[in-house]
Amino acid sequence: MTNERSGGTTRRDRSLAGPVAERAGWDEVDVRAVDTVRLLAADAVQKVGNGHPGTAMSLAPLAYLLFQNVMRHDPNDDQWLGRDRFVLSCGHSSLTLYIQLYLAGYGLELSDLEAYRTWGSTTPGHPEHRHTPGVEITTGPLGQGLAAAVGMAMAARRERGLLDPDAEPGTSPFDHHVYVIASDGDMMEGVTAEASSLAGHQELGNLTVFYDSNHISIEDDTDVSFSEDVPARYAAYGWHVQTVDWTVTGEYVEDVDALLAAVHAARQETGRPSLIMLRTLIGWPAPTKQNTGKAHGSALGEDEIAATKTLLGFDPDARFAVEEAVLARAREVAERGRRAHAAWDEGFEAWRSAHPRRAALLDRLQEQRFPDGWSDVLPVFPADAKGMATRAASGEVLSALASVLPELWGGSADLAGSNNTTMAGEPSFVPADRQTKDWKGGPYGRTLHFGIREHAMGAVLNGIALQSLTRPYGGTFLAFSDYMRPAVRLAALMKLPAIYVWTHDSIGLGEDGPTHQPVEHLAALRAIPGLDVVRPADANETTACWRAVLEHHDRPAGLILSRQNLPVLDRDGGEYAPAQEAAAGGYVLVDAADGAVPDVILIATGSEVHLALEARALLADDGVAVRVVSMPCREWFAARPQDHQDRVLPPSVRARVSVEAAVGQGWRDVVGDAGRIVGLEHYGASADYERLYTEFGITAQAIAAAARDSIRDARRTPRPGGHHPTSAPVEGGTGDRP
Repeated sequence: MTNERSGGTTRRDRSLAGPVAERAGWDEVDVRAVDTVRLLAADAVQKVGNGHPGTAMSLAPLAYLLFQNVMRHDPNDDQWLGRDRFVLSCGHSSLTLYIQLYLAGYGLELSDLEAYRTWGSTTPGHPEHRHTPGVEITTGPLGQGLAAAVGMAMAARRERGLLDPDAEPGTSPFDHHVYVIASDGDMMEGVTAEASSLAGHQELGNLTVFYDSNHISIEDDTDVSFSEDVPARYAAYGWHVQTVDWTVTGEYVEDVDALLAAVHAARQETGRPSLIMLRTLIGWPAPTKQNTGKAHGSALGEDEIAATKTLLGFDPDARFAVEEAVLARAREVAERGRRAHAAWDEGFEAWRSAHPRRAALLDRLQEQRFPDGWSDVLPVFPADAKGMATRAASGEVLSALASVLPELWGGSADLAGSNNTTMAGEPSFVPADRQTKDWKGGPYGRTLHFGIREHAMGAVLNGIALQSLTRPYGGTFLAFSDYMRPAVRLAALMKLPAIYVWTHDSIGLGEDGPTHQPVEHLAALRAIPGLDVVRPADANETTACWRAVLEHHDRPAGLILSRQNLPVLDRDGGEYAPAQEAAAGGYVLVDAADGAVPDVILIATGSEVHLALEARALLADDGVAVRVVSMPCREWFAARPQDHQDRVLPPSVRARVSVEAAVGQGWRDVVGDAGRIVGLEHYGASADYERLYTEFGITAQAIAAAARDSIRDARRTPRPGGHHPTSAPVEGGTGDRP
């Protein structure tokens, strides 16, 4: 094989079989481009001294095929609504994506590849959403990309149902495909199994996953840990499964045409998601390190790279070499993208003309704007001493919003009745033949059924949020948020407006016992930067918090809701502040009598606010001036101007008590050196919730005792680090139970 270059010719070594790419229409320049991709990956890792070259080298033909022959995309507009989505689930092989973005003309330059994995570059170690043009999703932890892609595919179907439900398959401007490249490591992760099971059940024909089966991980041959029949597993999930093996002949032959045929077959299979298992040799054609763990996660070495360049007919001494003909050929995709975009625009404008109301809805969704008066439907709950659970109030909020916010949709990980996540009367999102007696719906429904798949639910919510048009929520018990944490962290990292409905917020869930009673979870979730942890105190705070959560479009939020009834405060009598003030994150719920400067401030969240109010009454009987602050969201409060924070928590009032049925970690920052923390520093037990609160010392009496101690200490010299319960236990109990 010859390639014109610099007035001469270059040749691949005759020992290397050329790719089979006649159907793909590749000529020698395309082959040269693919080989250039391999060497750019090797050079980039070698320059920085770390990274993952091998997969990017062996997947060069697949990545080039997708960007040049298969996907509908426009490098001039990486936010084009009609584009196909590409997800690199094996994010460690980020060069697989970066090099294609450079070649296709997404704005990356050769200098960006040279700056790979360095400070300030647009080519970080793993792809980052909103950081690099053309990157659809942040992929780092293995499995998260594939699982989120399931959410993307689900969202595409929901959006079509909202905007163009009557169009024939393949004719709507809202029809697009989601392509995923996944690795052996992705297939080992449990989140992938959960999400793939859900995708098969949902019959997501707009999803195609390429499984790069190279049998190599960091610990070298995967036979040491992984021996299952992945195609059989996916067939059992209900996927359309194909295998393309480039090693089958005993000689390594990159049969691009066989791969392209598999892609076309996958596109024709509209009733099932597709898995294409591609058997490759990692690091091919590096002469000594191909098919080894050394090619997976470390630089190949100068000698190995030089030998590889010689095999491929490149100058062994050149670094980051890209020939003009190669770049010109690859950049032709930009013109093809422009033409595809223009053709799509014609169909899109015809749709707009035919469906003006739906077009107005699309405009609103793209602007992330709510309809005028949308909040008028939010429920206001009458005062009720017997009260209602905040999970029940949340369910009423969701049902009220159903008619005005069609973009809002979601469900639960098999806990709909407990989480109150079902909008009344709304159909299920499910293939028509999989409706049940209790759950009616269809492919364009609204109520999501994640099954008992909390980990996948978190990732799927990310994928839905990444589609940008709809707003997803998902529910489970707060204790099981641990199963969601990797996806929640990625949502915060990507600033996605996913909403988590986490109910059964504390020991207040009662009889299910310590396995289901969250203790450390609030502190652990608050430790995630960019996540709003929201724990409303009563039904009307729940309404206010839902509104605030929806109005934030740049971050995820978790609503922490009670199982037990909580008193609904009388907000009209003048004693308590309006519930709308909950949107500030922390506010003065009730102040000291006659506007006196408070002797002590009680700061409580969620289920414990009513206990703080009871403690205030006890202290008032002794002439103590008490302010009660409801603090449903510490993140919102911290974001408020300092003067607001100082008005709510005057620095001059050092006597403070925090009240939360959870570990006290983090509350010292609020209560200060003289403050007390009434909480729970151990696991719960199985009993009714009233008994548990009493046994564990989270009572009005204990709060009042802690307040008196804090008032005493506030008169003393400040003590760095504050009061430690183990050195001076508070009589009556403040969560110090061993």
